[in-house]
Amino acid sequence: MGLTITSTAFAHQGTIPRHYTCDGSDTSPPLAWRGVPANAKSLVLIVDDPDAPDPAAPQRTWVHWLLYNLPVTSTGLTEWITALPAGTLEGSNDWKRTGYGGPCPPIGRHRYFFKLYALDEALPNLDRPGKAALEKAMQGHILMQAELIGLYQHH
Repeated sequence: MGLTITSTAFAHQGTIPRHYTCDGSDTSPPLAWRGVPANAKSLVLIVDDPDAPDPAAPQRTWVHWLLYNLPVTSTGLTEWITALPAGTLEGSNDWKRTGYGGPCPPIGRHRYFFKLYALDEALPNLDRPGKAALEKAMQGHILMQAELIGLYQHH
């Protein structure tokens, strides 16, 4: 079956509830995964929006959340996570802070990619890396990946 990532809050390609966005309480959604390969040493979660600022004319990918060195024994993250699994490190999102930043699209319906990677090693402490630095550190170490896509637009 391989690696999978799901949420009880929204279906793949479904609408992300307002509660998990800047229009609500900006709470991180519950996430669950399974199928982590036996030889994996760590997990990485990257949440981003490739449709920024306007899906009709995207100019950049906006990063919402970066977590790395999630333990391979973890099976997901609870809603509104406050205590990350032991050993988990955070990267900087595009608001220049750590933690989850929910969907907040200025125009149109955006796609939000929740990407989970299983790596064959734990990464060194990268000191709050941005997405580019994290992806560079992951190169050559990805065993498997999975993604969950949620959609959102302001009403």
